[in-house]
Amino acid sequence: MASSSIEFYPNPGIEALQLFVLLHGVGGNPDNLEALGLALRVAFSNAVVLIPEGFHAYDNGGPGRQWFSTRGVGEDNRAERVAQALPALNEYVRAAQLRLKIKTGHTALAGFSQGAIMALEAVQADQALAGRVLAFSGRYATLPDKAPQYTTIHLLHGADDAVITVNHAMAAQHRLGQLQGDSTIDVASHVGHELHPVLIKRAIERLQTCVPLRSWEAAMGHDQAPPPDATVH
Repeated sequence: MASSSIEFYPNPGIEALQLFVLLHGVGGNPDNLEALGLALRVAFSNAVVLIPEGFHAYDNGGPGRQWFSTRGVGEDNRAERVAQALPALNEYVRAAQLRLKIKTGHTALAGFSQGAIMALEAVQADQALAGRVLAFSGRYATLPDKAPQYTTIHLLHGADDAVITVNHAMAAQHRLGQLQGDSTIDVASHVGHELHPVLIKRAIERLQTCVPLRSWEAAMGHDQAPPPDATVH
């Protein structure tokens, strides 16, 4: 049975300076993001990594969880459902920041699929919630009409994703560019709707090497620059 949450903390004697909150996809559970959590833990020794389970039972039954219902979901009602789900998530993130004494600018949200939708829309609803968003195989519920002022958005997608097509990531990057937002996009060839290791690797590289419009380096405490991965573009 999946854990209700997975949490990683810095080793004894290391001060917690960063917070990562990871959000799984619809019908999933925290175990689905354990590989990402472990990768973040290795790359950022001063980080706390929290992987909560979705706040609602999965529509199709079983042990899976979801952040909002996908029954009958479409372009006409997706944004409303996300908006209804956001307050509970934002409350969770704010409570963790307060408990751990970690600044909002040193917080990152990472999500896969439905979790990526929640992460992207969370910083639209509360622009001071997090300094970074890692959106794997996700999309906006509705393309934004303004870019988050304090958040760097990293869009990571599989070129062969048939569930949420890469066109959504490209449209998001284009819109954020028009709005002078701070964002990057990486598309992995021959990758479908999955949290593929190559995308995890690129996400770590983005966090370690991409200098945002406001400083993230103070939280990182180091400057590593791995070589770029030739299999993503």
